[in-house]
Amino acid sequence: MKLEKLVLASNNPGKLRELDAMLAPLGIEVVNQGALGVGEAEEPWPTFVENALAKARHASRETGLPALADDSGLCVDALGGRPGVLSARYAGEPRSDLANNARLIADLHGVADRRAHFYSVIVLVRSADDPQPLIADGEWHGEIVADARGDGGFGYDPHFWVPSLDQTAAELPAELKNTLSHRAAAMRHLLDRLRLLATP
Repeated sequence: MKLEKLVLASNNPGKLRELDAMLAPLGIEVVNQGALGVGEAEEPWPTFVENALAKARHASRETGLPALADDSGLCVDALGGRPGVLSARYAGEPRSDLANNARLIADLHGVADRRAHFYSVIVLVRSADDPQPLIADGEWHGEIVADARGDGGFGYDPHFWVPSLDQTAAELPAELKNTLSHRAAAMRHLLDRLRLLATP
């Protein structure tokens, strides 16, 4: 299975940068769906995998290209897994990283258990009606800190502390984050699947 060009079913510039960096060494060009005039798909489902699949099929249907979709979010133990699939709009519309982080810290006020993990599902469809989409997932475990640290990354990164590094995700160099993150873990699993398919 030779892939040369994929449409990314997202308009999030942070995701585009991360996924493009991971796929560039394989010679795969990643194009943001917005650059092709594709609007965002509805994400009404309660699970990451259903939302990722819906987004991938939508982007592929609109462009005729293979499509890659990621659905990811922050799951906080003490909040029963929230914000979960609602991570991007935890504080409502319009979407705002600052507002989402403010709500998260408010919801954890006085809570001692700060364990959390980022979770990512990546789905690749070769066509809109692909009966065998490639599905991979990954997790990245850490804790939530009240005070934002670092100016890298996006989303909840300034509050996601990685104990083994004594840094937040927003303090990590992009190259290091791209080897440790939930999205990186999911992408490694996906690339393993792609290599198997490419083997005669």
